[in-house]
Amino acid sequence: MATKLRIATFNLENLDKETNGDDPALEERIEMMRPQLVRLEADVLCLQEIHSQEEGEERTLSALEELLEETPYAGYDRVATAVEDGSKFYSLRNLVILSRHEILDHHQYKHDFASPPAYRLVTADPPEVVAEELSWERPILHAEVRLPDGRTLNVLNLHLKSKHPADIPGQKRDSFTWRSPSGWAEGYFLSSMMRVGQALETRVLIDEIFTGDEEALIVVCGDFNADLDDVPVKAIRGDVESTGNGDLARRVMVPCENTIPESARYSLLYLGKGEMIDHILMSRGLLGYYRRSEVHNEFLHDESIAFASDVKYPESDHAPVVAEFEVPEN
Repeated sequence: MATKLRIATFNLENLDKETNGDDPALEERIEMMRPQLVRLEADVLCLQEIHSQEEGEERTLSALEELLEETPYAGYDRVATAVEDGSKFYSLRNLVILSRHEILDHHQYKHDFASPPAYRLVTADPPEVVAEELSWERPILHAEVRLPDGRTLNVLNLHLKSKHPADIPGQKRDSFTWRSPSGWAEGYFLSSMMRVGQALETRVLIDEIFTGDEEALIVVCGDFNADLDDVPVKAIRGDVESTGNGDLARRVMVPCENTIPESARYSLLYLGKGEMIDHILMSRGLLGYYRRSEVHNEFLHDESIAFASDVKYPESDHAPVVAEFEVPEN
């Protein structure tokens, strides 16, 4: 006997109760996004960009709680990222994993497998004298989920650095206007460095899991802010064509989206072009159980064209991605 297992990832785009200017209210967002979540029928759901709310001396995920009300996910096991001392949630852009099946354990990693690189800015005004550590803001969230046959599924939830250039002191007139092309170029370089650094840390973690169990079942889900053949995704995939070592074939992470027709393979619209930047990668051990993938992008909007900002629409500017498996039962 086999049971269906649906794994999904969805960037909810700054889910919060607070609104600024023309931002839609949480109630309006829930009305649009709750049906999207229900449609996923996910057994394991990885979410990104979940803001926390300050309630007294505590920080909670009450906006997410309201979104999940009256859905099956309200009763799922749940883990989320926390600040480094583990005392509370991050203010912005937490990662959350929900699971119908029992979550046995969870961990988060940030510079555990890749130290922050040191870098000295070359276009800063005033000039930077010494190199500073370049740290990425979001950790990797890792949950160990018990499958119906008793085996463990390692779920990694990621949100890699965006493609927006990092700020360079003295190089911007305002939030959107750069003083020089070289300042913009260095900002873009820093952004790329952080994104690839997160990907490196993810790949080292994957190899650590495989070293403990060569037959490990692993899925890597999330907003990679990179297309399939961009460096961050290729680093995590570890294809034999990249390593040149056929002995590492069992450690390759396989993109589930390869079974989706190319014309429908996009999770974000940017300047009229579809980009697949949200991914689910599976280990070879899951390949025999894999059945299909979906990208729910039928109503995806292009915020870059409509308003050059992301404050007008109640739904997310990302499409959710789902991979479906049939796993054995005891």
